[in-house]
Amino acid sequence: MAEIRVLLADDHAVVRRGLRVFLETHDDITVVGEAGDGAECVEQALATQPDVILLDLKMPGVDGVEAIHRLRDAGSAAKVLVVTSFTDAPSVLPAIRAGAAGCVAKDVDPAALANAIRTVHAGHVVLPPAIATALSTGVSGDRLDHLTAREREVLQQLASGRSNREIARELHLAEKTVKTHVSAILMKLEVDDRTQAALYAVRHGYSR
Repeated sequence: MAEIRVLLADDHAVVRRGLRVFLETHDDITVVGEAGDGAECVEQALATQPDVILLDLKMPGVDGVEAIHRLRDAGSAAKVLVVTSFTDAPSVLPAIRAGAAGCVAKDVDPAALANAIRTVHAGHVVLPPAIATALSTGVSGDRLDHLTAREREVLQQLASGRSNREIARELHLAEKTVKTHVSAILMKLEVDDRTQAALYAVRHGYSR
């Protein structure tokens, strides 16, 4: 089982301590650092190179959304999972649009949090239904017009969180063929990875 390196970013030390204690009970998850605000989060991310960042949105100074922008500008490849008390669309959507791979509530079941970490690490998206609906309502994406019919089918499967192997099985394709389609999708949508492609699909109402 591959190790998932996690950085905790929350301005409450007791929250970080609780998350660390829980996450360290999982053999595949290692906490590599902590940050008390957005600026420190960026510093720690560059220093520790985490796979996943658990990021609070409401922090003093540099907040979560600004931290995501700074992480991307700094070239961090870490997947950002927002962990927040405010899961309404106005609070969460700016973070998702900035590049967060998902969002969970702070009172989420601990096992569900661990699974969410594994999910975003695997390149999938974790979104509450209300957020996914808000992202997809009334929006269209011109880049989607460049996709072939088969690529659209693959993108729909990808946006549903399926792996290449699962997509191949669902669409009766070779896994190598699916990888080729995914590469073409990334190029045509002008995104860097399958997580961004899935988010693009969700934002533009192109997911099931």
